Amino acid sequence: MGAEHDAAARRRAVTWSDPKASAKAGRGLAGIDYLRAMMAGDLPPPPVMELLGIELVSVEEGVVRMALAAGEHLYNPLGSVHGGVAATLLDSVMGCAVHSLLPAGRGYTTLEIKVNYVRAVTDASGRVVGEGRIAHLGRQTAVADARLVDEAGRLYATASTTCLVFDIPGAKP
Repeated sequence: MGAEHDAAARRRAVTWSDPKASAKAGRGLAGIDYLRAMMAGDLPPPPVMELLGIELVSVEEGVVRMALAAGEHLYNPLGSVHGGVAATLLDSVMGCAVHSLLPAGRGYTTLEIKVNYVRAVTDASGRVVGEGRIAHLGRQTAVADARLVDEAGRLYATASTTCLVFDIPGAKP
């Protein structure tokens, strides 16, 4: 029973909603309204959030917080949460901070991201929270930064990004 029980405890099933339908529904919404609809459960989160277990915690104009329960299912071969998972969380909060200030019909994509890791995230870290903040929003580019902390406020990583801002093809502002 030990090996079978152990294997069963380490199994995850992931389900998600159609991301194309959600994106289409969001095209007519200002970014903050889209994010608030997602927080309220009126629009489903994107599949990557379901896959990694990322939770949208709060949305304000220019500031977005998301949380992740650090667990061994996210580990790299060294026994800590893979840096790419932390980078994904940080990229998400920074991008959504940008999105929160965009009007309907405008979108963004990450042009570059820089992450500075301060300490390893492990299952002992518990729930970690990423907070993204807009630093600059222009007509074609936006700059944001982020911090990843545990619930005691210990810093795990910082990040910065530049995003390309554009009109969404076919969207009606």
